[in-house]
Amino acid sequence: MARIRKVEIRNFRALRSLDWYPNEGINCLIGPGDSGKSSILDAIDLCLGARRNLAIVDTDFFELDVTKDICITLTLGELPDSLKNIEAYGEYLRGFNASTMTIEDEPRKGLETVLTVRLTVQADLEPEWSLYSDRTAANDSPRYLAWKDRSALAPARLGNHPSYHLSWARGSVLNRLSAERADINAELIQAARETRIGFGDKATSQLSATLNTVTTTAQSLGVPVGAAATALLDANSVSFGDGAISLHSEDGIPLRGLGTGSSRLLLASLHRAAAEAASIVLVDEIEFGLEPHRLTRLLSSLGAKEEPTPLQVFMTSHSPVALRELSGAQLFVVRPDTPSHQVHRVGSDNDVQSTIRCFPEAFLSRTVIVCEGASEVGLIRGLDDYWTSQGYPSLLADGVSYVDAGGGEPDRCFYRGRAFQKLGYRVAVVQDNDKAPTAAVVNEFTSAGGYLLAWQHSRALEDELFASLPAEAVAALIARALELNPEDRIDQHIKTRSEGQMDLATVLDDGVTSQYSPNCRALLGASSRIRKAGWFKSITKMEGVARDIVGPHLDNADSSLKDPICHLFEWAHRNG
Repeated sequence: MARIRKVEIRNFRALRSLDWYPNEGINCLIGPGDSGKSSILDAIDLCLGARRNLAIVDTDFFELDVTKDICITLTLGELPDSLKNIEAYGEYLRGFNASTMTIEDEPRKGLETVLTVRLTVQADLEPEWSLYSDRTAANDSPRYLAWKDRSALAPARLGNHPSYHLSWARGSVLNRLSAERADINAELIQAARETRIGFGDKATSQLSATLNTVTTTAQSLGVPVGAAATALLDANSVSFGDGAISLHSEDGIPLRGLGTGSSRLLLASLHRAAAEAASIVLVDEIEFGLEPHRLTRLLSSLGAKEEPTPLQVFMTSHSPVALRELSGAQLFVVRPDTPSHQVHRVGSDNDVQSTIRCFPEAFLSRTVIVCEGASEVGLIRGLDDYWTSQGYPSLLADGVSYVDAGGGEPDRCFYRGRAFQKLGYRVAVVQDNDKAPTAAVVNEFTSAGGYLLAWQHSRALEDELFASLPAEAVAALIARALELNPEDRIDQHIKTRSEGQMDLATVLDDGVTSQYSPNCRALLGASSRIRKAGWFKSITKMEGVARDIVGPHLDNADSSLKDPICHLFEWAHRNG
């Protein structure tokens, strides 16, 4: 059945202009709130939905400017034979080149035959659905899709109120599953007769006083009511149709009473079974009402892991679980750029895919701080906790997230940072300076607007902390290291790095006599970051160090530590 090849939206809600070529299968729209994700789904629904009218208001126009028409244009491929009928739609059939992502106005060999459907709303708020092609655009009378074809194209929407689809109402998924129809007329007529009689027997005794008054009054006026007026159901006031039949459990409980998550799971599978009749599904906030394991099941029901995909699905999500279950090729970041909205495919490069698996929250934020390792992540988190406790706004509140690049070669942070930059994120890199990254890689990142925090004098993070914090903070770092690690390990690390010249006791004495000399501080920094045995080498450990020690003493620290940290936080908050 039909698939959407191109989406074009003009002047609809927050979308001034958007052009997008979606996937054949799963299209999950992500990004910060108010970026227009739900409006894209609504636009598709309004353009393709089988409806004769719309409740459009002035606020549906971009910036309330009703002088600029709302125009939603969808180009459809994989057309059924009925929509490729030359006699009916020949003037409007066009060609789509999948390799170049272009539409040609004349179909030809080598191109997919497509049809373009357009919804236009002007200042009078009257919607007009029509077909479009360049060669017919000047015609005075637009051509419309036959109602039967519009009904066949209508997308299925999994919303928060699924009772419509759990009955045999017109256009429901149950009606699309097969051509079967229950012959209910005779049964309903008989049921109505029996109900009228049964109700009358009970109502007469309960309403006897009123009925006696009516009878007496009517007879005195000569109004013919017979020997006595009765109370029966008025069959004309009750209408029955296909929607009167709905799904029930074996115990007779209506399935419309299912929870939101259960309803969505059931309907997703039913829509898949009915894919030949309606192959486009819309789901806003797909995680709504679902536990993580059931969300995974729902995505599987929609064909997220299958090739070819049974449905074309347009969904929005703010769930890290959903992102982990999908590939980067199925994710699209929506950006409200000027002058037009952009929809960026996340892609499936190794760096991107691994980041999705490990840090999906980053793709749901506005700003990303890529940290060389766990210690840097812990430092930023701990400082944010400290400043939040002092009454300052949190980075999280400004839509900032963190990514751990996992250490290793020094260019890795910048590769991951560039991947986010290409998707429209604001990106900072927090990098040790003990191993120099490639200058060209750094320049590419910063030239694209990236923010770089790197410690001075070829220092790693631990070197900078021990070198720049005041003496009382250094003493607190040593005390914290002894809390987190065996004392003999700390002592051995100091002996190893000093080649036996100093030990823990010597370091503590130096703190008493000279408040930690530069040589002692350098030794502590080197000793604390022995690979795989670092004193603070984890997010949790460094987070506590930053919150309890670095934050409270930062104002008295050397500028080589204080200034880069403060500038990073100012940058993150300024445009968070």
